[in-house]
Amino acid sequence: MDNPRGTLTNNLATWLNVYMSDALAAGDASVFRALADPTRRQILLDLRDGELSAGDIASRFPIKGPSVSRHLSILKSAGLITERRAANRILYSLAGDRLAVSVGGFIAQVCPGQVVMRHHARKPERSAS
Repeated sequence: MDNPRGTLTNNLATWLNVYMSDALAAGDASVFRALADPTRRQILLDLRDGELSAGDIASRFPIKGPSVSRHLSILKSAGLITERRAANRILYSLAGDRLAVSVGGFIAQVCPGQVVMRHHARKPERSAS
């Protein structure tokens, strides 16, 4: 039996690469290009719990340090992560809500009715007094 998660990951990467178009702003396109790679998506997941050094990030992958550095550079260029220096270490963290804003904006363009429906579904009902 095929691995459904692996298939979903491959389909997501293909979809992200195919659907990059002029309709997306250049900044948003860089976000989607950054998300197209599974290693970069995993880096973002790893950073959700807080700041990590470049070495800590690199130790989580079976690829060479320069490749991890390239992935970090792409994520930084897309505005998805930030870096700061602490002595001789570079520490990375997620960059605010850039990812949510970019993906949310795209979803709002593609299926605006769904976004409105979810917004209404979350509104608390007012009690009749």
